[in-house]
Amino acid sequence: MFLTFKFRDAAPLCIALTLILVVFLLPEYPVPDTAEAVSVFSENEPVLIIDAGHGGADGGAVAADGSVESVINLSIAGRLEAMAGLFGVETLMTRESEDIDYPDDADTISKMKRADQNARIQLINSVPNGVLISIHQNFYPDSRPSGAQVLYATTDGSSELGEIAHTAITESLCPDSRRVAAPISRDIYLMRNVHCPAILVECGFISNAAELQKLQSGPYQTKLAALLLTSYLQYEGASETMLA
Repeated sequence: MFLTFKFRDAAPLCIALTLILVVFLLPEYPVPDTAEAVSVFSENEPVLIIDAGHGGADGGAVAADGSVESVINLSIAGRLEAMAGLFGVETLMTRESEDIDYPDDADTISKMKRADQNARIQLINSVPNGVLISIHQNFYPDSRPSGAQVLYATTDGSSELGEIAHTAITESLCPDSRRVAAPISRDIYLMRNVHCPAILVECGFISNAAELQKLQSGPYQTKLAALLLTSYLQYEGASETMLA
């Protein structure tokens, strides 16, 4: 059974989430060593698909202190999955470990990356009524830029979810940011090939030392996850209202 929230203002849910997190969630989310088997999802119920960007041979961006993007992504994704479960939201993780199994013919980093992306696309597109949130971290040669940004795919519903998520994150965590939600580049292979509403969340810049410190902390990761869940629930509530 799933809980459905319909509301115009996400603030009450943010408060509820915060209280639940304080009581139930540990400071560090334990990531499973192996992925569980994917269940069969109902065509009538929405599924939150959580994609922790990179992983395996592709660690993504690397901070000055050696911190790897893929590890931060997975920690935030795990927290989002845990919170969603508390609210009865059906979820699917595209990966639950830093280890990824590659086909035997993937004998270069490039082939490994493409094989992993194709596997994720196939998994995402196999889920009826899915909504994708892909979690990433930004990097820039100049250490000064900071702040989150949400990018959205061209599929129906993506821009609406993107606007909701970007507003929630920036207003709560980086209110001085001038960035806006924007269409994602067609160069992003996964986002170009998924069929469901989809956003890519750049949670912050790991090239900025102060922001990296926040992104590595459990409480900040929990805030990000709570805001993403709030955004998803608000999006689903608005979608149901329009269909009613």
